[in-house]
Amino acid sequence: MNMLYNSDNYTVVQFVVPDEAGPGAAHAAGRGGYEIVDKFARKEIFIDGALAESFKAGVQALIENSPTEEAIDEFIGRYVPLMQQPLVLH
Repeated sequence: MNMLYNSDNYTVVQFVVPDEAGPGAAHAAGRGGYEIVDKFARKEIFIDGALAESFKAGVQALIENSPTEEAIDEFIGRYVPLMQQPLVLH
């Protein structure tokens, strides 16, 4: 688990789960995804696969332009309509 972003509005955490590597494997490829939390709506989403790759590419393109916090929040806000899971703290 790696916290990538934390603002007043959103938190983004990356999860990487190493694949099982057999003997002689050069390295273990990872799988996982991103958890995006909307703090005000108190909802979250976990994205993986193609959607996670799209999210990663969008973030990398955004970072190249030294974005403001508002620009990053605006980008993350595109994923808010997908959030269906209520945030539960335990």
